[in-house]
Amino acid sequence: MFSYRHGFHAGNHADVLKHTVLVQLLEHLTQKDTPFWVVDTHAGGGLYDLASGYAAKSGEAQGGIHKVWAARQDPALPRGLQDLIEQIEVCNEGDALRWYPGSPQLAAQMLRPRDHLRMYELHPTESRALKAHFADVKRGVSIEVADGFAGLKGILPPPPKRGLVHIDPPYEMKDDYRRVINTLKEALTRFPTGVYAVWYPIVARRESDLLPDQLKRLAPGKWLHASLRVKANTRDGLGLNGSGMFIVNPPWTLYQTLADALPWMVENIGIDDHSGYVLETDVK
Repeated sequence: MFSYRHGFHAGNHADVLKHTVLVQLLEHLTQKDTPFWVVDTHAGGGLYDLASGYAAKSGEAQGGIHKVWAARQDPALPRGLQDLIEQIEVCNEGDALRWYPGSPQLAAQMLRPRDHLRMYELHPTESRALKAHFADVKRGVSIEVADGFAGLKGILPPPPKRGLVHIDPPYEMKDDYRRVINTLKEALTRFPTGVYAVWYPIVARRESDLLPDQLKRLAPGKWLHASLRVKANTRDGLGLNGSGMFIVNPPWTLYQTLADALPWMVENIGIDDHSGYVLETDVK
């Protein structure tokens, strides 16, 4: 149950898509003066060292964020990826890319004093790392060592009635797909105006194939779906072939931002001829 480690995949192609979207959502929410909450149901460790530990062992960042980082001075780099790089630069000095911010760190550095970041992480090692990372932050952050699916039920709607909920389970267990559907369905009854960002893996599994259409039925007229495939399925059916982001109540600007960024990702991060993307919306 506790084998998944965020750090092993830090900065990979899935993180590039996921965090490009999250930065855009956070920028949108901070445009209004009124405060908001960010709730991260599966927060991970917060910040990852790409030069050591799990991230260095896997090397997945080389095929993901390092490709974007190498193009950061290119004026042709799409705006959405430039915005992500600007946030990553906050965690690094000079030209070297060593530290990669997970979703909690991205949120923490983009939120304002009146906003709040609430994080859930059940993995014992990851939760200790998360608490250590935010140990010196005295206000605006709360961490629970708990199941984020269950924890979400008791805190919606957030006090300011504005918020972003990031749902990012590991999907190691097939039950995670069902729990994502049930959690989002219930959350929308409690907080229908919230912004929800659901990440999912593209793997050789029926549950993964069915998930986007299942999510669409929960929020007709209020969703955006983006996915990035970087390679074909392997013969053994193992491995992460891509990933997707499903957003409920997306900002109207997000579609065009991703329409510019996704072709660049396919061209520069894609591995084989099966690379491609999907971008669709039902926003009325």
